[in-house]
Amino acid sequence: MESDPQSTRRLRPVDLARVHGVSTQAVRNYEEAGILPAAARTEHGYRAYTPLHARALRAFLALVPGHGHRTAVAVMRAVGEGAVEEALRLIDESHAQLLEDRRTLESVELALQGLESPAARGSGAAPRPGRTPAPGPPARTSGGTSGGFIGPLAGQLGIRPATLRKWERAGLVRPRRDPRTGYRVYDEAAVRDARLVHQLRRGGHPLERIGPLIERVRTAGGPEPLEATLRDWRDRLSARGRALLAGAAELDAYLRERG
Repeated sequence: MESDPQSTRRLRPVDLARVHGVSTQAVRNYEEAGILPAAARTEHGYRAYTPLHARALRAFLALVPGHGHRTAVAVMRAVGEGAVEEALRLIDESHAQLLEDRRTLESVELALQGLESPAARGSGAAPRPGRTPAPGPPARTSGGTSGGFIGPLAGQLGIRPATLRKWERAGLVRPRRDPRTGYRVYDEAAVRDARLVHQLRRGGHPLERIGPLIERVRTAGGPEPLEATLRDWRDRLSARGRALLAGAAELDAYLRERG
């Protein structure tokens, strides 16, 4: 690699701080954390940074929006220790997580579309062969914890009553109790939640990951107000994808300059 006069130019902490919009103490902290290479010292003991340090700082700051602070630190430390493959593995994990988040969003959007379809507003999913939906509104089950029958809703969704009781125990479906009879009564909100859980389960999502999504629907007051949340979610995923690209470009430039 040819010698570059710029590569030996001395920079003070304040020089790096001003250009990158951080404090001089932050620059020192980044060096101590292994994010920046160790700086040389002047004869008076002052830190002497170079354009390579500026490139490293620029790479780190570009990595943070897409990967988060912790992963960005780990990437820069790995590069500083010469473990470039480890740094690339960490970057791959962030991309894999973004892809998983995109798939989750798509599953939620499809589930909500299923709720809004005429079939979902009417009789719901087709029952399993051999199962006859129990008649009568609303869906009910007898009181007590030992079971009973959850006719209409289980039949409409084509699932076992035990599955609805499992979802209830997990807090995903919240039927109310009839104060007179003690029966579980699935009102409109409970039926909506049950249909959404059913859609997401069919998409392969485990119950523990469905809970936060159901809570979003409840907080929004239903699927319709959630559209704005989904748009914001989609925009944030797109911004994260762009940030990952920007971070990769700056890291690649830093790796090239390191040689």
